[in-house]
Amino acid sequence: MKVAVLDIKGKETGRKAELSDAVFKIEPNEHAIYLDVKQYLAHQRQGTHKSKERNEIAGSTRKLKKQKGTGTARAGSIKSPVFRGGGRVFGPRPKDYTQKLNKNLKRLARKSALSLKSQESAIMVVEDFNLDQPSTKDFKAVLKALGLENKKSLFVLGDTNNNVYLSSRNLKGSEVVTNSELSTYKILNANNVVLLEGALEGIETNLNK
Repeated sequence: MKVAVLDIKGKETGRKAELSDAVFKIEPNEHAIYLDVKQYLAHQRQGTHKSKERNEIAGSTRKLKKQKGTGTARAGSIKSPVFRGGGRVFGPRPKDYTQKLNKNLKRLARKSALSLKSQESAIMVVEDFNLDQPSTKDFKAVLKALGLENKKSLFVLGDTNNNVYLSSRNLKGSEVVTNSELSTYKILNANNVVLLEGALEGIETNLNK
């Protein structure tokens, strides 16, 4: 599949990039996408939630009142869950939310996500570019030229580029990653995926292993 290569002004360069059918034109596997996105979201959870139970509460252990003859329920400790300030019954405890998926399934999910974006004509290829210094204004000019100013966009670089990354960091609707950081969730979460020419070889190599 061939796609026209654009420059940062949104104009065609006259060149075309060859996108591998094995990556960008497969039959999407929705279940693989579901599992990979589910794992990504689960891994965003810290799992540090915790509440104190009655044995962890600081307080007196004396018996509040005599066992019988009060006309009310028995009470053995101020730390009982039925009293204000007492421990919590079956409260949350720290938990590890990590999930394991095999590499082949994750590759299939990413290829499926890229193929879905390809079907929606939401993938564009832009020639490699650099910024002289971190500048949000300059990066917004690139977004405007590409028609992505008011859309969620994902820029995929071939190698780490601090100037481009720092320029996009303050923009809520735009994210910059390298080809090795590409994930199914990030692909689907963007309205448009912008692939720099230098990233194409790395993407196809990573997903065709």
